[in-house]
Order: sequence, then structure tokens, then C-alpha cells
Amino acid sequence: MKKQLLLLSLIFIVGFVSAQQPAFPGADGFGKKAIGGRGGEVYHVTNLNDSGVGSLRDAVSQPKRTVVFDLSGVIKLESKLQIASFITIAGQTAPGDGIVVYGNGVSMTGSNDVIIRYMRFRGSVNMGRGVCTLGADNAQDIIFDHVSVEWGRWDNLHIKESNNVTLQYCLIGEGINPQMFGALLENPTNLTIHHCLWVDNQSRNPKAKAGIEIINNVIYNWGSNGLVGGHSAADHFQDIINNYFIAGPNSSKAFIGMFTATDHVYQRGNKVDLNKDAKLNGILATDSDFIKTTATLVSGAQRSALSAANIETAEAAYKTVIAEAGASIHRDEIDNRLIGYVKSLGKTGQVIKSEAEVGGQTAIKSVTAPRDTDGDGIPDAWEKKRKLNPNDAADGKLITASGYSNLEEYVNDLVK
Repeated sequence: MKKQLLLLSLIFIVGFVSAQQPAFPGADGFGKKAIGGRGGEVYHVTNLNDSGVGSLRDAVSQPKRTVVFDLSGVIKLESKLQIASFITIAGQTAPGDGIVVYGNGVSMTGSNDVIIRYMRFRGSVNMGRGVCTLGADNAQDIIFDHVSVEWGRWDNLHIKESNNVTLQYCLIGEGINPQMFGALLENPTNLTIHHCLWVDNQSRNPKAKAGIEIINNVIYNWGSNGLVGGHSAADHFQDIINNYFIAGPNSSKAFIGMFTATDHVYQRGNKVDLNKDAKLNGILATDSDFIKTTATLVSGAQRSALSAANIETAEAAYKTVIAEAGASIHRDEIDNRLIGYVKSLGKTGQVIKSEAEVGGQTAIKSVTAPRDTDGDGIPDAWEKKRKLNPNDAADGKLITASGYSNLEEYVNDLVK
């Protein structure tokens, strides 16, 4: 009986520690405690096929997995991809210029505890008219870090009725026909969006029908509207802090819009640059700008999960976003083009209807990953350096003094 009680206590302690551990060093906001695949199986993506053994689809079909990539290139989806719970997709493990998932939507509807880092997800005008590139509906404890999301037909991103979600250092751009929209956020209760780039979307940068903190984002070359409110009879709560709105060739003067009295807005430190003169010389947004949209202003923050140390001025955030947003270890041709538009500060950029207008999905050279003899997701050279055994797969799952497994230590080390 004593042994059983001790075992139950150990299980409880391990579970409690996992629940308190940040998803990775630098994880922040409401989704920062996502567990991902910690302690579970390692799955190697060994090919670029749509399905079958060694494919990304097979990798994310079962819970409690950390997904690593043994090659780089473009994975073309023939149908929507569903991601299970307790999954880590470590895009930073892909060698060379990384991975693109292209051609259809990716969903984690109903899933929880998902960590996605350094991935590129791109839809296509050839997918269904109402398909979003990335969706996280009815989900919980999700974090997207350094993820590029583009070419969604209805919206690039859709999050509905979810809780404890973070988007950080992401790039959300070039929504395509019929809507060309950035993101629809329908009633997530605790959502953090910080240091993200919204570029070349007609509107919804994002549509904040939510309980949300929107901090240190850059919104560039919106079409009809930049950031929009909930615009409904339900109450929504938006903290909008130290963002930079920069008009581009397609931009109206409506850097915000579609708020109503049921949108409870706290705003401070937001900058607006509408003159398209190739200089970063915006002026402070005012309470009056929001009052004109009929928003209800409040005097203090309503959603506060982002660490104060990570909140920058709008000017500093612009520099951070340019350096970090999207799958930025090695930006590919498409993301580099979008970053180039933003750096022109009003001179270039375009809202498009099809990816074909900008050359479509270009090839990414396939490169193979370093040798991993025991298949634990950690290359032999790194294991030897850390005095691990490259012939013992069990040591990858071992939890270190940091609270992370050896495998997590490796994938985190790739992006320190």
C-alpha cells in the first residue's frame, strides 16, 4: 500500500511540474504553459509525402509526440491536416531552409497542449473557398512561436471558443480570394498576440472578437481596415498596447475599425504612420481614435498574461518584429519578400487574390539532418557534447534539472 501511495505521489508531482513548466524558454502569454509532447514518443518526419509512414500527417495523428524533421522541403497537402493533443512540432529541427506545409488547411480543433515552432503554413487558392490556413477552434493551451501563416481563403487564421492561446513572433500575411483577411478570433477567452507581423491583408489584422491582449505587433499595408473590433452584441475585452500601424500602397486611413460599445478597449502607446514616406515617423494613436469607432474605453488592462519585461515601445517592437517574425531561423523567399515590403515603410506591398500573383510556392532545397543513431531526436554530436549516450534512446526523455527533457534541451538550444 505504501509503495502504491508513493507511486501515485510521484505521478502527481511529475504531472504538476509539467503543468507549471513553460512550454520552452521565452514562451509567454496565456498559452505559455502548453505541455506539448514532453515525455512522449519521438516521431521523425522522413519524407515530404501527404500521408503514410514518415509523413507529417502520420506524425501528428496520435497524441504525446514530439515531431522532428529529418529533411527540409515543401509538404503539399491534398486535404486538411488535423493535429492531435499533446503534440510538439519542432520546426527548428528541419535542416537547411526548413519546412513549408502548403496547399490546404491545418487544424487543431478540439485539441489541447500543442506547441508549434518555426513552421510555415500556406494555403492555396485551389483549396475550398471557406478554408482557413490555420485553425485552433475549441482548443486549449496552445502556443505558436515563430510561425508563418499565409494564403488563407476565408482567413489566414481562425480561433474560436478556445482558451489559453499565444501567438508570438508570428507572420500572418497575404490572405487570398475571396476575403483576403488576416484572422477571425471568435470568442477565445484568454488570448495573447505579441510581436507578430500582419502584412498585406485586406482587413482583420486581426478581428478581435475576444478576450485578448494585442501587444507589440506591426500591422502593415492593410486594405480597407487594420485591426477591427468584435462588432457584435456580445461583450469583448481588448487590451491594445504599443503596436505600430504602418500604411502601405493599398491602405485606407482606417487603421482601426468595426468596434461597438460592447468592445471594452484599453489602449496605450500605439503608433500610427499613414504618410507612406519610407520613414518610420508615426504619431501616437489617441483615445479619440477609438471613441470614433464607438468602442468603450476603459482605464486599465483587462487581460495581463504577457510578462512586463517583454513589453517594448512600438518603435522597439518594430525592430524586433522585423528581425524575428515568422520562421526566421532561415527565412525563405516568400517571407523575405514580405519583410522587404514592410521595410519599405509604405512604398511596396500588395493585397493579392491568389498566390500565383506573387509567384506561388517556390521550391525549398531538400537537405538531410545530422546523424541520430538511436532515433531519440537528438543528433549524435549534440549527445556526445552533453555526455549523453547516442546509442541509448531512453536518455532523450529524461527530465533534466531545468525541468525540460534532454530532447527539449536540444530543440530549445537550436534557437537560443
